[in-house]
Amino acid sequence: MRSKIGAGVVAGLIAGVVFGMMMQMMSTPTPQGGQMPMMQMVAMVVRSDSIAVGWLYHLFNSAVMGAIFGLLLGSRAQSYGMGLGWGALYGIIWWVLGAQILMPVSLGMQPFASLMMAPMRMVAMGSFVGHILYGLILGAGFVWLFKPVEIRDVESA
Repeated sequence: MRSKIGAGVVAGLIAGVVFGMMMQMMSTPTPQGGQMPMMQMVAMVVRSDSIAVGWLYHLFNSAVMGAIFGLLLGSRAQSYGMGLGWGALYGIIWWVLGAQILMPVSLGMQPFASLMMAPMRMVAMGSFVGHILYGLILGAGFVWLFKPVEIRDVESA
């Protein structure tokens, strides 16, 4: 793929599906003392309680984040090692920006609320691991997609 943004979008979607499957298995405590599927909480950002809407919103964000990765870091991710390193760092940055600041604020909570509330700390750590996983897959996927085919063929021979 010749476009850094296009490679980022596709790699972001692939990473988003993997992270989404992980999120699908997670639940989060509710103020009423029950549990809510993580994808339902994601949907609440766009004022829905539908898990399908949560998936759509999550994949939209995954594609946009992938495009930004391609645009900002694509020229630095020239090898799998560099892609993995930049991807992991990028995932951590989005965990802070997205999961710890933007999402809580959009849900009417304080930034870093999940780290300040004891019942939410395990969810926050699961999200942290998921964002790193997203970044690793994004970085490696970007390199695989963006590298010229001839270079991939030579490296695998």
